[in-house]
Formats: sequence, structure tokens, C-alpha cells
Amino acid sequence: MATFGDRLAAAREHAAMSQSDMAKRLGVKVSTLRKWEQDLSEPRANRLSMMAGLLNVSIMWLLNAEGEGISGPDDGSYIAPDIQETLNEIRDMKTVMKTSSERLARLEKKLRLILQAANHG
Repeated sequence: MATFGDRLAAAREHAAMSQSDMAKRLGVKVSTLRKWEQDLSEPRANRLSMMAGLLNVSIMWLLNAEGEGISGPDDGSYIAPDIQETLNEIRDMKTVMKTSSERLARLEKKLRLILQAANHG
């Protein structure tokens, strides 16, 4: 079953907009938009309204797939449950990998600072 984040990402892609373009138009950071698309957080009502306008979909469609939105299963774009499950798993892994990568970068920086202090002290 598609989530808010799934619908947001699909509508953005359907509008041929990159995450960067959309974030800029909404006045938010790309990381914020990513969190919305990954269902890690939700936008406030004013951003939701702007989003719906930018993407030419209704707020109700973004929230619960009812109302005006991009075409769904009736147009041949239906995704079988096992494929959707695999796609969700891939998305989840990407999120974990991104978090791990950020943590690794922080640890490398910390180690670099410790080594610099040891060499100068």
C-alpha cells in the first residue's frame, strides 16, 4: 500500500522535478524533503498546500490517495505486492546506509581531530 512519501515521490517524479528543485520551490532543505519522501517526518499544513499546488494534485490525494492525483493502478502502473515489498526494502536499506555513511564520516572526522591533537601535543 502506498504511503504519503510514496505518493509525494511519485508525484514529484511525474512532474519531472528533482528533489533539489522541489525543495527550493517549497523553501525547505533537500534533507527535509527526503525525510517526507521516506516517511520519516511529515510536512506542516502550509507546506502540504504548496506541495499539492506545485505537483498539481489534491491535498487529500497526497494524504490518503483520494481525490485528484497522478494516475494509479487503473492505468497499468500497478505494482504487484511482492515488487512493492522489495522496493520498500530497498528504500529502507538506502536510509540505513545513508545514516551509516553519515555516522562513518563523523567518526572519521573525530579520529582525524584526535590524531591531530596527539601529534601537536
